[in-house]
Amino acid sequence: MELDAARSVFLQLDAAPDLVRVEELSRITARRVAGGLTTREVQVLKLVATGMTNRAIASELVISEKTVATHVNSILTKLGLSSRSAATAYAYVHDRIGRSLHRITYSRQR
Repeated sequence: MELDAARSVFLQLDAAPDLVRVEELSRITARRVAGGLTTREVQVLKLVATGMTNRAIASELVISEKTVATHVNSILTKLGLSSRSAATAYAYVHDRIGRSLHRITYSRQR
C-alpha cells in the first residue's frame, strides 16, 4: 500500500531514480504471498498439502527435518491455523498456491 502511494507520487514528480527503487522494493515484497509466507514456506506448504511427511519434505528440499518442522510451525502461526490439514485446505483455497499444488499432486500420482 505504501509502495503504491510512493509510486504514484514519484510518477507525478517525474522522479525516475526513486521510482526505480520503489519498483525494486515491490519485487522484494512480491516474494511474499498471502499471510506473509516466505518463498521457502510456500515450498514447504505445497509439499505439506501433497501429504508428505516432514522427513520426505526434508529430503525433497535438502534441509533437516527440524528446519521443516520450524517452517511448518511458522506457516501455521502466520496463517492462524492449528493443523497440517488446515494448512492443506488453505493452500487449495488460495489460487496462487493451489494451481501449483494440483500439478505437484498430479505428477506424484503418476
